[in-house]
Amino acid sequence: MVRLITHNLLACHVKGCTSNNFPLKFQDVQIELQEADFNPDMITNLLPRLEWGALVDAARLVGDTSLPPEQPEMMDDDLLRKLHHVLLEIHVVEGVMICPNCSHSYPISNGIPNMLLAEHEIG
Repeated sequence: MVRLITHNLLACHVKGCTSNNFPLKFQDVQIELQEADFNPDMITNLLPRLEWGALVDAARLVGDTSLPPEQPEMMDDDLLRKLHHVLLEIHVVEGVMICPNCSHSYPISNGIPNMLLAEHEIG
């Protein structure tokens, strides 16, 4: 399943698409919510690796508006739980991810993103 934690790492790798290729934009998505055990230490350790703005935008595209637009300096338990929900409990099962630069589309089917490129697209 495509979770937003995974989405936060994905960029377009089409030949010649080297700038403005992150984050991929969700389109026509269907989501599933799947409960996951809350681990505040894990979420805290993930924070430095996250692109906050991309995460907030992706969450909004799938219908979640619980995160603030700017990353707070201090994370209380309530915000860690919201972040846990966005990162680990929202699963994109169908839809498309689109590169903001070259508009290449990466389909998501049964929760699996197809990131494979045709031979002429490999750089």
